[in-house]
Amino acid sequence: MMKGFRELRVWQQGIEIVEEIYRVTERFPTHEVYGLANQLRRAAVSIPSNIAEGHAREHIKEYLNHLSIARASLAELETQIEIAVRLKYVATEQAKALLERSTSLAKQLYALRNALRGR
Repeated sequence: MMKGFRELRVWQQGIEIVEEIYRVTERFPTHEVYGLANQLRRAAVSIPSNIAEGHAREHIKEYLNHLSIARASLAELETQIEIAVRLKYVATEQAKALLERSTSLAKQLYALRNALRGR
């Protein structure tokens, strides 16, 4: 029997990334509230949201599509973290930790995708 999406480690790790991104962006300059901070938050929120939405779909093909969207949002997030570092909004060490977490999540998304393809 398939687990609920809240039980999936990949979804849980996605939620943890969202929490971290919100904490990091709270310290951004106020002029970035509707700019890069908002973009980072939207990309981060998109990751577990698409995992959950895909899980709720009736067909594996739809689930795989949503996992692909989650992976694309993760790539977007990684790019925006790099921009934030270059603008000195995020310390290099903090970015490194975020990117390590991102890499771990990417591997989990890949593994879930492969498991679903095997069905």
